[in-house]
Amino acid sequence: MIKVLQSGFYSTIQDFGRYGYQDYGVPYSGVMDRYACTMANTLLGNPKDASVMEITMTGPTLEFYVSTKVCVSGADMNPTLNGILIKNNKAIEVKAGDVLSFGRLTRGYRTYLAVFGGFHTESVMGSYSMYDGVTSKPSILKGDELKIEALAFSSKKRHAVLRVNTSYLTEKNLPVFIGPEFDKLTESQQKVLLTKTFTVSKNNNRMAYQLEELLENMLEPITTSLVLPGTVQLTPSGQLIVLMRDGQTTGGYPRVLQLKASAIEILSQKLTGEPVVFKLIKM
Repeated sequence: MIKVLQSGFYSTIQDFGRYGYQDYGVPYSGVMDRYACTMANTLLGNPKDASVMEITMTGPTLEFYVSTKVCVSGADMNPTLNGILIKNNKAIEVKAGDVLSFGRLTRGYRTYLAVFGGFHTESVMGSYSMYDGVTSKPSILKGDELKIEALAFSSKKRHAVLRVNTSYLTEKNLPVFIGPEFDKLTESQQKVLLTKTFTVSKNNNRMAYQLEELLENMLEPITTSLVLPGTVQLTPSGQLIVLMRDGQTTGGYPRVLQLKASAIEILSQKLTGEPVVFKLIKM
């Protein structure tokens, strides 16, 4: 068991999301940064999609009631165990009574905490991913107790090494495919869309990221159609909205681009005001 002493700005339990319920309007949800989640789980010997804690901007303070192993990946929030700085992307032994906390955010935006065996919290529709209206809680709260497995440590130490690429945390280029309505844009609009540097607006969350700069838009709204995480919608005002993991399942705005999966991970690590550029994938 883990006791949540402080919850941080916005911390949730996520896995790779829930599938098969989108026709009922249920979002996919799941971790925003699958790469970081996979790395943390792999270093602990968990399945890559085991449930983890997704930590946004500021981290929680957690007291462990059992011994286990943990791994932190993704954004660098200067994690400490009993006040001693620990490294990202390394399996760490934690004993009953230990306290894990997080400090100043220095790179990226979202951090992932994996524990041995994953978090055994509420499962709905085959997923542990928290989402308001689907799970009983939309996020982790102060005072929560989170069920995890206890782990008896072996005297035999392992020295396996996994190479982790963290350069994407500061990457600004977002690989994209053309969307269903891309060809309805003029050549001039297409060129601007694929060359202009956009910045992340203050309106960014797990549902969608809005971009500050506008793109002239004369397109008619479309019949409500399917959208996915990573779909880039163009509103009548010319604002670009990039749907993320908790985004809706249908939409009526033209779908001008579709982010590659790795681009969702890059964007999920961006703070307000940071630049991004769409880079078309050559087919």
